[in-house]
Amino acid sequence: MGKNILVQRRGRGYFIFRAPTHRRIHPTGYNPVNVHTRGWVRELLHETARGAPLARLTIESGEDVYVPAPEGLSVGQPITIGAEAPAEIGNIKTIGKIPEGTMICNIENKPGDGGTVARSSGSFALVVSHTPQGTELRLPSGRSVFLNNACRAMIGVVAGSGRTEKPFLKAGPKWFLQRSRGRKWPVVKGQAMISASHPHGGGRHKHAGKPTTVGRWTSPGRKVGNIAARQTGRAKRRTAR
Repeated sequence: MGKNILVQRRGRGYFIFRAPTHRRIHPTGYNPVNVHTRGWVRELLHETARGAPLARLTIESGEDVYVPAPEGLSVGQPITIGAEAPAEIGNIKTIGKIPEGTMICNIENKPGDGGTVARSSGSFALVVSHTPQGTELRLPSGRSVFLNNACRAMIGVVAGSGRTEKPFLKAGPKWFLQRSRGRKWPVVKGQAMISASHPHGGGRHKHAGKPTTVGRWTSPGRKVGNIAARQTGRAKRRTAR
């Protein structure tokens, strides 16, 4: 008798697939900051499932703003927010007023969204140029984009660079990391299972025994492997005619 495979169990919403979001401190973003104001760094915090430290900024109105902390930020440091703020680490200003060649993080993709780009540990974007179609940025992926000059960003590089270079060494720390993000770990190959547990299981030889590509609308019990794949394997070399 077979049983539900992993993707079916995940779809049912069991507790082992749920991230413990109740342990997180606060959503990040620049809102409710909408005008030129000042503030200071109240404290630096560690949040579950976040690789970079979280900075709690208190602005003049008494409200708190939570953002991933850039390198060099310290508790008690004054922060300036606005288009005319100096280009110093920790200050928040519109990218249209940031000098070319400056490294920035916590960037808004659209004006007012609170910051959604370059927020992971060690990431940053580079201001390349100011053009009529917007400010050109080079993202951490290496791709260049043009964003609205009214989008806000924080000066600096997100702290925690080099985090992924340290090996886990033991399975326990890796398990706790995946658990904090709501991921099932470790994951066993389907080919290593018996045929009752997975479509790719069974047989003495460790191969699927059937095509591993499935359609997008396949039933949940068969939807494993390369889902709706356009191509698998090495691309064929095409010669010009």
